[in-house]
Amino acid sequence: MKTGVIVFPGSNCDRDAAMVTRDLLGLPTRMVWHEESDLSGLDLVIVPGGFSYGDYLRCGAIARFSPAMQAVVQHAERGGLVLGICNGFQVLTEAGLLPGALVRNRDLHFICDRVSLRVERVDLPWTQRYAPQQVITLPIAHGEGCYYADADTLAALEDHQQILFRYCAADGSLTEASNPNGSLGHIAGICNRRGNVLGMMPHPERAADPALGNTDGLKLFEGVLAALSVGV
Repeated sequence: MKTGVIVFPGSNCDRDAAMVTRDLLGLPTRMVWHEESDLSGLDLVIVPGGFSYGDYLRCGAIARFSPAMQAVVQHAERGGLVLGICNGFQVLTEAGLLPGALVRNRDLHFICDRVSLRVERVDLPWTQRYAPQQVITLPIAHGEGCYYADADTLAALEDHQQILFRYCAADGSLTEASNPNGSLGHIAGICNRRGNVLGMMPHPERAADPALGNTDGLKLFEGVLAALSVGV
């Protein structure tokens, strides 16, 4: 399994993602500069967190036009795996790979915290190492993480089981207090209908190293590795 991590001007989580795939899992990992368009040989492409192009205009609005992202769209259309984390999720919605949008947090504050998430579906590479309805803990760090979509889009996400992670309380219940940014449907992460593109606001790469005391995020990467090793 070969991994590529897109690097935009303003990315600040690209090395964190590479640390997981390269250093913890021992996978060949290539840093892909935003001006590059060659993703040949890559199985998984990660669009990392940060502030791509300074988040000018709006988060992800400029990054979607980069040569690297045009190649990511083609990679996804061929069935390649794409993971967008935080700003990467915002970029994926701007690029049309995922529906909806990420807007200002409900209370208009930047949030840096650890949150509980409920795993909604476990039959995809991203989540196969989790148990159904398992509650995990991952860090968040965003100012525009409130997921928004119109009623028809939300209904389609539910109907096609595209919601993979929801913000929740420690016991798995969905309460207003457990929804840190006001996301509709408590949505923290969604996939496309094919299941090969995942966008999520929480940071699994920041909960992967045992030295940090939490490896809930590592299971996501291990699931992808297991799936690709058997040719899924």
